[in-house]
Amino acid sequence: MEEIRERFDHDVERFSNLQSGQVSTVDAALSLELITEAAARLTPLATDLLDVGCGAGNYTLKMLSKRPGLHCTLLDLSRPMLDRAVERVSACSAGRVTAVQRDVREADLGECRYDIVLSGAALHHLRGDEEWLTVFARLYRSLRPGGCLMISDLVAQQTEVLSAYFRERYGDYLTALGGTEYRDRVLAYVELEDSPRPLNYQLDLMREVGFREVEILHKNVCFAAYGGVR
Repeated sequence: MEEIRERFDHDVERFSNLQSGQVSTVDAALSLELITEAAARLTPLATDLLDVGCGAGNYTLKMLSKRPGLHCTLLDLSRPMLDRAVERVSACSAGRVTAVQRDVREADLGECRYDIVLSGAALHHLRGDEEWLTVFARLYRSLRPGGCLMISDLVAQQTEVLSAYFRERYGDYLTALGGTEYRDRVLAYVELEDSPRPLNYQLDLMREVGFREVEILHKNVCFAAYGGVR
């Protein structure tokens, strides 16, 4: 996690722009639109937002464009990312902005504190099954009844044949973006840093920890937008 934090510490400028910062994510802009619009429609009276792995604040900013005035809690490993997120979000909201520099596995998320929890490209860093269960349970408990967790993230496949196929498709996507050197660099840090779980695994986990409704909003190759309602 220290290596991940250091990498993001030095990449603030890129992640301050959705188009350049998320270019390696298939359908990044579409997924961002879908999870924030879904959250806005599911929680029309929302007052409090938690952004898990907030980066430079793109997800919160998009949410504020739909629900202005939210009180926003920004959670991230990287202090430079948090500083930029606070700067950008504070300029766009009259609500309270709180920055928390912690790993989501260690942060105090509280009980029934938020109406909306967003997580963009963060949960795939979780490792063993126990971590996944613990974090999903804590995110569930942090929500008020009727609140929603909306996620946009890298996902795995359940069968090795399809996993290999989608890795190939994703490699082709990266090559088209920036050539083979760019492809190899992205795939190398995915292999080192990431341990995504299949979409069905995560939806089942949401049900297990208590979410009464789960939804798939979008999936393309190895990226998906999905969520649940407490």
